[in-house]
Amino acid sequence: MKERSKPVTPILSPPQAKILPLRLEEVSFQDTSCFSGIQKLSLEGTVGQPAVTPRHVGVSGELMSLNGFSRVLLSTQSVALLEEEKNKEEGPRICGESHQSFSPNLGSPSPPETPDSSHCISRIGDYLLLEPLEGDHVFRAAHLHSGEELVCKVFDIGRYQESLAAYFALGQHQHINQILEILLGETRAYVFFERSYGDMHSFVRTCKKLREDEAAKLFYQIASAVAHCHDNGLVLRDLKLRKFVFKNEDRSLVKLESLEDTYILDGHDDSLSDKHGCPAYVSPEILNANGSYSGKAADVWSLGVMLYTILVGRYPFHDVEPGSLFSKIRRGHFNIPETLTPKAKCLIRSILRREPAERLTSREILEHPWFTSSGALGGPAVPGRGEREQEQMVPEVNMEQELEQFFS
Repeated sequence: MKERSKPVTPILSPPQAKILPLRLEEVSFQDTSCFSGIQKLSLEGTVGQPAVTPRHVGVSGELMSLNGFSRVLLSTQSVALLEEEKNKEEGPRICGESHQSFSPNLGSPSPPETPDSSHCISRIGDYLLLEPLEGDHVFRAAHLHSGEELVCKVFDIGRYQESLAAYFALGQHQHINQILEILLGETRAYVFFERSYGDMHSFVRTCKKLREDEAAKLFYQIASAVAHCHDNGLVLRDLKLRKFVFKNEDRSLVKLESLEDTYILDGHDDSLSDKHGCPAYVSPEILNANGSYSGKAADVWSLGVMLYTILVGRYPFHDVEPGSLFSKIRRGHFNIPETLTPKAKCLIRSILRREPAERLTSREILEHPWFTSSGALGGPAVPGRGEREQEQMVPEVNMEQELEQFFS
């Protein structure tokens, strides 16, 4: 009889570690057939109390008093069964924004990499950290007892307070993601959020564009989240459709997914000098400014790009070459289709003003008559069920490297 291989013991933290560092590559399988169901490798330790707890975050005393953690290894079969159950709940998967291009037309995105079948699942307190969603710091998570699916973001312990400062400073808002739990360890902070049901970028790309009534209902929620941030001294800087995700399965409610890129103002002066954002959403003054610019006005410009894209199905400014794209943004000239209503055109033109001082504020946007005339304030939007057209949508591009070429 062939001898079964033994599982490789994961490289664990020193015994004094209070939470196992989340390094999925530290655990591997020699032979997954030797696993039957779930096997646990335990490490003694205690959960540390959080140094800072925002006023709207509930940190469970019971969760914080757990006296041990387990690193959980799932066999390939177990992972497949778990994924099968999750896929039944989630429905069709929506493509992300990995394609990098300045063209308004998107072809089929590159297929996602096939997950490693020997994926390691980590247990943190009463939570399981499942597969990574974004790099090595954002994970799909599940509560062990309730089965509730969540999102867990992992931060270095020395920087988590800085990364979460905007959440701590901002009061609750129904259209801004809220922290549910924080677990602290020796080297990592584990922050749990409610799950989402896809992002606005993917949704609009799938539908190509939205009807004015549903667009108004969703955009009102987006603008209200931005206005709440501005009212409380926060500039978002990197606003784009992908930053807004759906709170429910029927995709009628949205929320701002993260505040990690937010700049916290010191007083009423919103002057910024950094070049931060996504090329298609960047405002003319950011491209032209050698000094400072209004952070809130730049956010409003990004809102205008989002509104135009939702209603038209493409960016207002687009080109295959970055230099040409930035030139069009600097000039501030764009065309609005005649199919839009006069009030929709009015709102777009009132936001996408080349001069920052001429733009509406985020709070003034909410008072525009377009929302009333389109029924945006009468209830949540219902996703369109129109015939699918050829996908046409904006790409996702990291702007920082592109801007270095123009501002070096």
